[in-house]
Amino acid sequence: MMKRLVIMTVGKTHSGKTTFAKELESILQRAIVIDQDNHAEFINKHYIKLRPEEGPNTLKYAVTNAIIKYATEQSNFHIILSNCNLYKQERANILRYFYEKGFSSIIVYFELPMEILTERIERAQKSKAIFRSATSFMEVLERQEKSKQDKPTKDEADYLFTIKNSDEIMEVFHKIREISREGMRKNEDEKGESDG
Repeated sequence: MMKRLVIMTVGKTHSGKTTFAKELESILQRAIVIDQDNHAEFINKHYIKLRPEEGPNTLKYAVTNAIIKYATEQSNFHIILSNCNLYKQERANILRYFYEKGFSSIIVYFELPMEILTERIERAQKSKAIFRSATSFMEVLERQEKSKQDKPTKDEADYLFTIKNSDEIMEVFHKIREISREGMRKNEDEKGESDG
């Protein structure tokens, strides 16, 4: 069995999490992106009557959890979680599940300045079909900026990479690919020992 990775992206809206996740999926062998924005859009299109009007979007979380469980138990893919994951306790709960399943964990934290995010929002053509209570991405960003977020720390995952500008992305891709290859090499060595 290949040592599987769970890669969690952390960052505010428009920090590049989805673009990063999709590109990493194409770089890694056998990886799948699980993006909560897709689940929110799906619910808003097909099951809006079931969506909670107030409080947490428990339907979205249920859909995400079902897909995570299926991908974990029914596939051999590395899993890339593309959501904002701004709170330490939520990250800990998610990563605990993967740790118990034998995954190695990586957090990729997008720490971009507010002015860059604002500029991206002004230029972006991103679908608003994911919204439940916000009216714009600017409103989402302002809420995120005001909320008490927890910057990821090294003790939360096996590896932590911080991206402060887009020039650092290629290096993070390279490091994650190396971690993946190292896991495959260890697996082959262990397999060779057990066969011998």
